[in-house]
Amino acid sequence: MLMPSEFENVIEEVLRGNKDSFRRIVQEYALYVRTYIATQVHHLDVVDDLAQDVFFIAFRKLHEFQRGNEPSAWLRGIARNKISEHFRTVSRRAKAMDRFREEVAMVCGEALEESMGWESSETIEVLLGCITRLPDRMRRVVRAGLDGHRPAELAAELNTSVGAVYSLHYRANQLLRQCVRRVLE
Repeated sequence: MLMPSEFENVIEEVLRGNKDSFRRIVQEYALYVRTYIATQVHHLDVVDDLAQDVFFIAFRKLHEFQRGNEPSAWLRGIARNKISEHFRTVSRRAKAMDRFREEVAMVCGEALEESMGWESSETIEVLLGCITRLPDRMRRVVRAGLDGHRPAELAAELNTSVGAVYSLHYRANQLLRQCVRRVLE
C-alpha cells in the first residue's frame, strides 16, 4: 500500500487532470478493499461490485480526502457505507418479496386450490408432468420457487433481471394451469 504522502501525490496528479494515475490507487488497495468487503459479504460477485463502487466513489470524492489521514481508513469508511447500503437494499427487497408472497397467497390461495383440485394425487402427478414439459428456464424458475430461493439469486444465476424472473414465473404458472386443465378434462 502507498504511504500517506505517496497517496496524496497521486491524488494531486489526478486532480490536476491525470486521471490515469488513479489506477495506481486501485492497484495498491484493491486486495485490501475486496478483503474487507468479503469479511461481511459472502457472494464473490457482490464483493466485486461493491469494491468497484468503492473505487468509483473514492475517485469522485478525491477532493474530500484530508491530508494526513490514513488512505486505507478512508477507503474502508467508503466500503463500510457501501456494505450498509447493500444490506439495506437486500433487506428491503426480501421484505417486499415476503409481502408479495403473503398477498398472492391471500388473494389466490383458496381459489387456486379449489380450481385445481389439489386434494387429488392424480392432479399432483399431472402437475409434475406438466412441469417437465416447460422450457428449461421456466422449469428452473418454478423449481427455485418451490425450493424457496429468492428471485434475486435466481436472476443472477440466469444472468437476467429480477423482473424477468417474475415474468417467467407468471408465464410458467399460466402454462401449468393450461396444461393441467387440458390433461384433466
